[in-house]
Amino acid sequence: MTANLSESQFKIQQLEKENRILHKKLERAQTTNLQLEETTRKKESLLRQVIEEVKDSQATLEQKSNELERAYLNLKDTQTQLIQAEKMSSLGQLVAGVAHEINNPVNFIHGNLRHIEDYAVSLTDFLKIYEMYCPNPSAEIQQQAEDMDIAFIKTDLGKILASMKMGTERIREIVLSLRNFSRMDEAESKYVDIHEGIESTLLILQHRLKANSQRPEIVVIRDFGNLPNIECFAGQLNQVVMNIVSNAIDALDSSLKKTSTAQEHPQILLRTTANLDRVSISIIDNGTGIPLSVRKHIFEPFFTTKAVGKGTGMGMAISYQIIVEKHCGQLECNSEEGIGTEFNITLPTTLRPQA
Repeated sequence: MTANLSESQFKIQQLEKENRILHKKLERAQTTNLQLEETTRKKESLLRQVIEEVKDSQATLEQKSNELERAYLNLKDTQTQLIQAEKMSSLGQLVAGVAHEINNPVNFIHGNLRHIEDYAVSLTDFLKIYEMYCPNPSAEIQQQAEDMDIAFIKTDLGKILASMKMGTERIREIVLSLRNFSRMDEAESKYVDIHEGIESTLLILQHRLKANSQRPEIVVIRDFGNLPNIECFAGQLNQVVMNIVSNAIDALDSSLKKTSTAQEHPQILLRTTANLDRVSISIIDNGTGIPLSVRKHIFEPFFTTKAVGKGTGMGMAISYQIIVEKHCGQLECNSEEGIGTEFNITLPTTLRPQA
């Protein structure tokens, strides 16, 4: 009986031990399970956060897309403002800035050339006196004079200074022409000589008129009438002449293989006339002409027949706005295929007050 009781107690103890072990394993499993649940919750939270960020990004992209679409539509609706902005940032501002930057150092050089010339004359006179009173210098001095070629320097120095002076004067003339062309310092309308602006424009385009390997020199014929000074925005008017003459040069360049007359004798005629209270500027080339289908759209913004990267299609649209809207004038294009093209600008001598 006692033995059976002892055996039963031993089994109970074994069961209790196993039970404690199972309880510990269960506790560890529960702890692991809680950790897994916590990790799962964190991952789910992170996933939800990522999903929300993706949704926000999609919404932002859609908003940006809508904003871009509205901006594009606004751009089309505000075409006139674009033309004005293009005009204000056009060649006139660049030319005025370049002329201003060149003018200061050139004036400095030109002003100092007179002093250098005086110093050179003084040194030359000193050498003459030295040679007069010391006709037989030492062998070392004679050798140095021969090495330096003093005789040549004395004769060439004056020529070099004269050439430099002529060059700086030419640069100053070009700078003056650039300033006359841009007229960016004149925000208001003024009475000006149109011929002065035309000459300044031609001077700027001189490099394009010269002969090259593809064609002879483009001859510019001036048929200027006796014009009064007219009230205008000179810088803007010069831009119009620049656009039209540049297009005429392009037309002559492109007509080499089409019209033998233009190829042999390319020319641009500039004619000015006065009639009562209006003046006219005609710019005529003997290129291949402009087809009627193109002439219908020539003053439309963004219309161009040039290759990509060669033109924006804004030049003639801006020119039309400057002449018609800004100056209350007229800008017309007449052309005959195979013969040439004529642009005629008509301007009042006095601007009407704008509302």
